[in-house]
Amino acid sequence: MNEALIAHDSNESPKSVLVVDDMPDNIDILRGILSKRYEVRVAKSGPMALKSISSKLPDLILLDIMMPEMNGFEVCAEIKRNPKTSHIPVIFITAMTSVDDEKKGFEAGAVDFITKPITPLTTLARVNNHIALAQQDKRNKLIIDQRTEQLKEALVAAVKMLSEAGTYNDEDTGSHMWRMADYSALLASKMGLDDEEAERIRLAAPMHDTGKIGIPDSILKAPRKLTPEEWETMKRHPEIGAEILGKSQSPLFDMAAEIAMAHHERWDGSGYPKGLKGEAIPLTARIVALADVFDALTMERPYKKAWSIEDAYQYIRENAGSHFDPSLVEVFIAQDADIRAIKKLWDAKGDQ
Repeated sequence: MNEALIAHDSNESPKSVLVVDDMPDNIDILRGILSKRYEVRVAKSGPMALKSISSKLPDLILLDIMMPEMNGFEVCAEIKRNPKTSHIPVIFITAMTSVDDEKKGFEAGAVDFITKPITPLTTLARVNNHIALAQQDKRNKLIIDQRTEQLKEALVAAVKMLSEAGTYNDEDTGSHMWRMADYSALLASKMGLDDEEAERIRLAAPMHDTGKIGIPDSILKAPRKLTPEEWETMKRHPEIGAEILGKSQSPLFDMAAEIAMAHHERWDGSGYPKGLKGEAIPLTARIVALADVFDALTMERPYKKAWSIEDAYQYIRENAGSHFDPSLVEVFIAQDADIRAIKKLWDAKGDQ
């Protein structure tokens, strides 16, 4: 026998093979072939196999087709429907050799067939090969997951840096950006956005003032009321931000550009830069505009004390229909417990 086909790392615990067959003779033959190299488990019916799999996942399944209660095709299809077991390779052990049978088996999710009468070399070689392939797939997935996590961490870091760059010379520093981002994600979720979109708005919201990078310090830090000319310059920061953020084609930065462009628009059309009105303003920008103002009111700044949450609620109620989308105002205030929890969390962290 070619030992290379059945070699395994002696430092690893034996891989497990589940043999599913209602014929004791077949079970004995397969156990004899595999037991020196693998942990062999046995199930004598489809339901027993599914129960065994649910208690402990095998590394591979050898599955007979012709069985009572559930045939092999049905068992395999059930295994592949379950996300927790769909990755397990299934090899059919069968005397059925027609093209239709093979087609049906592969459609059910099998990776291979071993035809009866069972031969030791063929059986052991195929089991070994498919377990090795499955282990390689598992390692590849782990590598991909690790790289995906690294990319996600890099993206979040880039978002934080870009967000802080937009407010570097402004009063809107510290935890304000991240607190209002949490308020935005909460409101997005309650407005029916799915988890992925809510998380995206959490990351996009802090970049809403990125365009302030392009506004001179003399205007951003002016200790007085801006002149009409200076105010017109200040009003350009949404377009500057959208231009910067819009250079990426990713969904996150597309959303961030949309928010940057429209977060100063008002429900009644009196905002800037385009004077959009009502639902012409993107929902993401309406959400961030409300969260941004609420948090600005309830945080202390050098020139003002923090408002109470109740006073901030009253302000946004009074401006529903003019500054804010009225439907968002009601939904937002209805989340009072979560809003207070977010504020308490960030207050405990302190200014960052």
